[in-house]
Amino acid sequence: MKHKLLPLVAASLAALAAPAFAQSAGDWTLGVGLHQVAPKSDNGKLANGTLPLDVDSDFKPSVTFEYFIKDNLGIEVLGALPFKHDIAIKGVGKVGETKHLPPTIALQYHFNSAGKVSPLLGVGINYTTFFSEDTTGILSGSKLKLDDSFGLAAHAGVDFKVSEKASLRVDVRWADIDTDVKVDGAKLGTANIDPLVYGASYVMKF
Repeated sequence: MKHKLLPLVAASLAALAAPAFAQSAGDWTLGVGLHQVAPKSDNGKLANGTLPLDVDSDFKPSVTFEYFIKDNLGIEVLGALPFKHDIAIKGVGKVGETKHLPPTIALQYHFNSAGKVSPLLGVGINYTTFFSEDTTGILSGSKLKLDDSFGLAAHAGVDFKVSEKASLRVDVRWADIDTDVKVDGAKLGTANIDPLVYGASYVMKF
């Protein structure tokens, strides 16, 4: 009898010791952190290719909300405070600035979600709206307008578990952001921003 009970006791203890799914269907998480939007180096050219653009980077606080539709598979929404970017023409200098909001929704999968270290991958859609455009330098006094943008987005990150209900996350995102640039109503070309977005956040599970 003892020989029969020992495997059952061992299996029961193993089940108790094993961690539950870190991300199970019906769970949701809230993340707060800081992200940098870093546009790619070649941001396009205006005026028939004669004016190469340069859009700079910015840091802002960010927030994420994710709902798990299945174990390890969630739908995430990303938001942030408005990012502000200087716009320059190479060889000329700063000609304007803008603010933007880049809300993004993604479907993402969490690997090894019961472990101490859990990578994640996601794909989704980004919508970027530009506002508070202003001009300076050679465009001073002109009206600058950047059109809103829809595009694909991708996300990769790693969660480092600090408790049963919280993790520290480091991640990188990419978004396809192209916007038509208009000055005094006339289209001058397209800005290809396509940034990488680097960040870290504290993620809490509920």
